[in-house]
Amino acid sequence: MSDLPVLDAEDQRVLGSLLEKQSTVPASYPLTANALRMACNQASNRDPVVEYDQGTVERAARSLRDRELLRIVWVDTGRRTLKYHQTLDEKLGLEVDERALITVLLLRGAQAPGELRTRTERLHKFDDRSDVEACLRRMAARPEPLVRELERRAGQHDRRWIHLLGPIPEEEAVAVIESVDRDTVIADGTEVRDARVRSAYDAVATTYADELLDELDGLPFERWLLDRVIAHADGRPVIEVGSGPGHITAYLADRDADATGIDLSPEMVAEARRRFPDRSFEVGDLRRLGRPRTSSGWAAVLGWYSLIHLAASELPDAIAALSRPLDPDGWLVLALHAGAEVRHVEEFLGQEVNLDYVLYEPSQIVNVVEAAGLTDVEWYLRGPITSRSETTRRLYVVARKPA
Repeated sequence: MSDLPVLDAEDQRVLGSLLEKQSTVPASYPLTANALRMACNQASNRDPVVEYDQGTVERAARSLRDRELLRIVWVDTGRRTLKYHQTLDEKLGLEVDERALITVLLLRGAQAPGELRTRTERLHKFDDRSDVEACLRRMAARPEPLVRELERRAGQHDRRWIHLLGPIPEEEAVAVIESVDRDTVIADGTEVRDARVRSAYDAVATTYADELLDELDGLPFERWLLDRVIAHADGRPVIEVGSGPGHITAYLADRDADATGIDLSPEMVAEARRRFPDRSFEVGDLRRLGRPRTSSGWAAVLGWYSLIHLAASELPDAIAALSRPLDPDGWLVLALHAGAEVRHVEEFLGQEVNLDYVLYEPSQIVNVVEAAGLTDVEWYLRGPITSRSETTRRLYVVARKPA
């Protein structure tokens, strides 16, 4: 997955302010804690205007320091003073023109090229609008894009650009959703994509299992959700589609759920059987899910990060296929990476791969789930856990098949 940092609103304001002041008032840089707070809260060149207290700024700074995006230094000016220095430009390898645009995008959100040219004058001089657009397109063409162009909305003269270093503001979500071509992952056909996915997970099966074996120990929300599934099933059969190395299926089975796992990758299934020999795992395709041998339907079907390689046009049929063999009152439970992009990966756990991860916004998934006839839809969105090196928001959806 991506190595780009994921910045919340406070992170963005702190780093944007430091980037700006480093260029505009170098004599006062690095900034003291008080100066950084004032820079975050200034009324000019900021959208939205905020009123952070000192504690908020210092907490954000410590979090950024822990992620190596900021340094806290001591400066001797007659008395030792603690100051803050950003390292985001080093982390991203920004050129001077790219740095100026990222600074203004962090501080003011989505903007058109003409606005960006005017607002970066103190940071870097762009000769004309075309220079700004050329720089934006260079940033968008990186292996891990830093910016994206939005679709033009009614009443807007120009298309605007956003940075990709944090969650997309709600008011921009529709424009971004419409601008992402999630069907590009099947440009060569679904069979070719499936072969790439199968090959990639076959190659990393053992290492992947090592990485994920104990992951639930550090994921209290996910354990809470899985425990709800176990209680709902109450001994009736449950299946996890895309079960990978089997740790989720094993968690369910270890707590008396009648759990089965299926996966597209034969090597993943072999790894799951090796690590959990008393559990049931089969090679299978979630798009052709059948009913359990011992019951008229599944009490719950879990798609735990199993839809993340599917194109948008495939989602309705896939979710319908998962819903069809549910018992009345059965649950469909989905886990996905949330966002508005397609991320391409060529290296995964030390192996060369050709994988595309498709990120969806909550509204997209909820709409498809409801269109499949499921009701009582719940969804939960959590931020990335940086201590686990997560770089995406996580989306969890629970829905019920009507009786």
